Amino acid sequence: MVTPGQQDIDRAASALASRLPWPLGVLGRLAYNYRWAWSADGTAVFREVDPRRWRLCDANPVRLLQEASPESLLRAAANDDLIARAERVEQEIKADLERPYRTGVISTEKPVAYFSAEYAVHRSMPIYSGGLGALAGDTVKEASDLALPFVAVGLMYRRGYFRQRIDATGWQQEFWVPTDPERTPAVLITENGDGRTPVKIAVNVGDDTVHAQIWRVNVGRVPMLLLDTEVEENERYTRWITSRLYDGDPGTRLAQYMLLGAGGMTALRTLGIDPGVVHMNEGHAVFAALETARIEVENGASFDEAIERARKRTVFTTHTPVPAGNDTYPADQLSACVKKLAEASGTTGENIVALGRTHADNPDEPFGVTQLALRTARSANGVAKRHGEVAREMWQGLWPDKAVDDVPITHVTNGVHVPSWVGLSMRQLLCRHLGDDWLTRAGDPETFAKIDAIPAEELWAVRNEQRKQLVDFVRERSTLERVARGEQRAFADAAANAFDPDALTIGFARRLATYKRLHLLMHDVQRALKVLGSDRPIQLLLAGKAHPRDDGGKHVVQGLFGLRGEQAVAQRVVFVEDYDLGVAARLVRGCDVWVNVPRPPLEASGTSGMKSAVNGGLQLSVLDGWWVEGYTGDNGWAISGDVDHDHGAQDGRDAAELYRLIEEEVVPEFHDRDASGIPQAWVERVKRSMKTNIPQFSATRMVTDYEQKIYRT
Repeated sequence: MVTPGQQDIDRAASALASRLPWPLGVLGRLAYNYRWAWSADGTAVFREVDPRRWRLCDANPVRLLQEASPESLLRAAANDDLIARAERVEQEIKADLERPYRTGVISTEKPVAYFSAEYAVHRSMPIYSGGLGALAGDTVKEASDLALPFVAVGLMYRRGYFRQRIDATGWQQEFWVPTDPERTPAVLITENGDGRTPVKIAVNVGDDTVHAQIWRVNVGRVPMLLLDTEVEENERYTRWITSRLYDGDPGTRLAQYMLLGAGGMTALRTLGIDPGVVHMNEGHAVFAALETARIEVENGASFDEAIERARKRTVFTTHTPVPAGNDTYPADQLSACVKKLAEASGTTGENIVALGRTHADNPDEPFGVTQLALRTARSANGVAKRHGEVAREMWQGLWPDKAVDDVPITHVTNGVHVPSWVGLSMRQLLCRHLGDDWLTRAGDPETFAKIDAIPAEELWAVRNEQRKQLVDFVRERSTLERVARGEQRAFADAAANAFDPDALTIGFARRLATYKRLHLLMHDVQRALKVLGSDRPIQLLLAGKAHPRDDGGKHVVQGLFGLRGEQAVAQRVVFVEDYDLGVAARLVRGCDVWVNVPRPPLEASGTSGMKSAVNGGLQLSVLDGWWVEGYTGDNGWAISGDVDHDHGAQDGRDAAELYRLIEEEVVPEFHDRDASGIPQAWVERVKRSMKTNIPQFSATRMVTDYEQKIYRT
């Protein structure tokens, strides 16, 4: 479908293969398409070349093959079994990519152009921060699996999102690590695929002309196009635009949004791609609609006509009911930023500012990217049923003549890319009982009807295996992190000695904003310590990052670290630093219970719990976001999702219910074993969770919903 840059990808893969001992050429070819990452054996065939180097290069296949020692490469080349497995992976991927495109709603001539500020495709491509990126990455992978005509547009951040370390006081410290795109599976797109002259585009941002080159990353059959301002034509400031994801300077972020939206549309046009649908994943890409309108003006339309034409092929997904997630800018700053785009569109910066206000004629109201997105899209949706309701109430001011229920914002509930998140042991179990092709039918509830017939001992054995893998990881990681903070030897060794592969393991991992309420876990310290240290102990795994400017979120983590002198905390609670895709995958595969306690109704959707459910983890969550739709009464546990403006009273009530559920229901059910050592009631609850939650919250269902309900005109 989309060919620009494919010659450059092929050339890079051939060049890498040519530097390897000849039997390893297959790995050089595999390395330049992330499709290997969700093949059952894809990760293993790379890791086995050199396990130590694989770990040191953050599972980056290109770096692995560039950096592995000659001895490791020769040893791998002589491993006939490894080569045969790699060739099977290549054949599997080749057959997948040769399937015809799924057309009808969209076509190969006019594909969906999916715009997102971040993509979490794989940890070796660190251009993501959290949930939004994970959702975007899963969407792109599922679009490939469904063979939809799709192209993804984003930015190539040279320093990505911050890395996290916790110091001896429990305070989060941030640092950034540069990424060299040439040592990733990304390749610069060149003129006519000549391999010499990079294709470049230019975007006006205020008085600056910002130049950008375009990297291509293959995610299955979906090309991901990433704009990069690190080019010689730019001045120092404009080179910095694509340095950090969500840079702390508002002006830099605004420049990023201009580059993503207006620059992304320019890049597509330069490469000869004419999208039939422009999908803005959050408001960061909103200037795509204005650039579309500018071209219509260039072709003779008035500005109003041009905006209407742009609307007809633009759709918008909003992800947050939290004000901080909906960027606003002073009118004069926005007007100055878009003045050249406005002039070329036959309008003024002031008119564009008005389009981005809830009340267009209020001169004191700032410009909001979400408001502009809602006004320039023919379809808008939240990311869960409840979030759609919240969004309609939140943005009713844009449609003052409509009742809240009639505000034109619908919902498509998020889903997760099942092949990316299911653990290998669980994947193999389900292949045995549901059929080898169950992943291709993950969105169909009938696929999971046979789960009831899986012997309890087999399912429990898989849960034990995946928990053990997680505990092994935590033992090593916790010791190293505690030693690095300068902790006493006894504390550094505590979790490594006490963490138990057979103990009930509870996980809480997400962005550490205060409304996520991590503090509820230790709201009643004495009661929490009693649960942790009882004769039926639990072990608690925590992870997540607070935004660098969110001191409230950092204080929550620091408060937790203040309890580390308690023996139960030292032995049974581990905060895993530097939460990323790799850590997330281990946690959702191994934890028995996934806790999510946001302050309702501020959880738009959430996806980490869905990933846990795929692996047989059970949810203990507030009835907000996706869990409102997922909870059936017998497939997990729930805490009230009622809104209460007395936050102190709500926190006390919800914390008490959290402890009660753990003490009276979760712990007893986990430990109530039959003569064979199987917790039969627990396993039955796991089966109900998997049957109800996997198909309903798979990316297969989600992307199909977008295709049928949002992209269809």
